Amino acid sequence: MDKKEYNKQYYQKNKEKILQQKKEYDKKNKEKRKEYMKEYNKEYKKSDNGLKSNRICNWRQYGVLDNFNDNYETLYKIYLSTKFCDICNCELNTNTKTRKCLDHCHKSGYFRNIVCHCCNSKIR
Repeated sequence: MDKKEYNKQYYQKNKEKILQQKKEYDKKNKEKRKEYMKEYNKEYKKSDNGLKSNRICNWRQYGVLDNFNDNYETLYKIYLSTKFCDICNCELNTNTKTRKCLDHCHKSGYFRNIVCHCCNSKIR
């Protein structure tokens, strides 16, 4: 029997004991774990995966439906690769007027195009 299989069987036999130990550990180290998670989340939110996750989560909260059968990965790739506004053709960057916005229909929720903040404000 290999180590992975042994560990799996051991866990199944001692599941309640292991879970109880974990619960006690978490209770004793609540503040330490809270501080660790706070620091971890700060770093994660700055990472590429954290930024991606946050952006997609926001789209879902706003009711944006992608036109790619709920494949937000494809939509995110399009979002990242778009360098110019689809309406006024200005270069998109982090400035307020020219930052990227995901334009979508507010009735159906479907994605239309990537535009600058200025054009997105005018469309409304």
